[in-house]
Amino acid sequence: MRVLLLGADGFIGRRVTDRLLVDQELQVTVLGRRDSADIRFDLTTGSPGALARFLDAVAPQVVINCAGATYGSSRTLIRANTLAVATVCEAIRRSREPARLVHVGSAAEYGPVPGGVPVSESAEPRPVGPYGVSKLAGTELVLASGLDATVLRVFDVVGPGAPTASLFGRLAEGLRRALERDEAQVRMPDLSGYRDFVDVRDVARAIRAAAVSAATGVINIGSGHAVRAREAARLLVRASGFEGAVVEENRQVVLPAQAGGPAEHGVPHLGHHVPGHRGPEPRPGEARVVAGEPVPWRQADVRTARDRLGWRTQVPLEESLGDVWLETACRV
Repeated sequence: MRVLLLGADGFIGRRVTDRLLVDQELQVTVLGRRDSADIRFDLTTGSPGALARFLDAVAPQVVINCAGATYGSSRTLIRANTLAVATVCEAIRRSREPARLVHVGSAAEYGPVPGGVPVSESAEPRPVGPYGVSKLAGTELVLASGLDATVLRVFDVVGPGAPTASLFGRLAEGLRRALERDEAQVRMPDLSGYRDFVDVRDVARAIRAAAVSAATGVINIGSGHAVRAREAARLLVRASGFEGAVVEENRQVVLPAQAGGPAEHGVPHLGHHVPGHRGPEPRPGEARVVAGEPVPWRQADVRTARDRLGWRTQVPLEESLGDVWLETACRV
């Protein structure tokens, strides 16, 4: 199967590249802005016609779009997450043999959802902020394109290679700096929210599964349960061996490194989906900002991914965050 991969240099894209290149059943071509790409092309400035000509030359059976931006100005986000998707869809429509499209969306498209309840693909999206809005616009373009297409709505991705601007990329860098400088504290934003953390390698497996499937429409990709960000932070602190404290800036709550493990704080079965489990209910007054997004609860209903892709997570959260620390600590 011939696959054209877009966005191979990003956090998710790098893992997708690793996953696809070892698959002898796939012939992978990478399109992107960097010299390392097989085809140099900028999705935010290039025309659909020019991209269609590349598609005709490569003749991919599947196009995987991992390209996009997570941070930046509203203009940057719209160009990367919406305009670029419009270019991809139009180019595939114009090509001689329109390929199947697998597009990477985001759980941020849902916006605030009821606490304690897994969110299904049928939920009405109500994103907050430019990132969620720009990603939802891209998803809507894909769904309205008339193409053979699926959107994987990915929840909170963790794992080795996490960007330093991400929640746990920032914490890992803070822990490394504190250990190097013998500092007693690491400062973080509010960690009271609940998130559905999924390892980037599991996401890459889901993308591969979607590429060779016939599934269409939106499919949630997550672990299937919610974990409080503060409890996940404890796992990363423990992996680092840091004996100081993590101080949450907004609430001045100290997270001791030696506090009890997740089981003592009501977080069941980290890293493994429990059928029927809805996770811990947010307590009153805990609707606080995590990583700049005012969404206190996020948990995926993953039944569609299981039923239509035959996919479920394999990497436990403890292992994922341990690998975040290992990668950070070994970075030169």
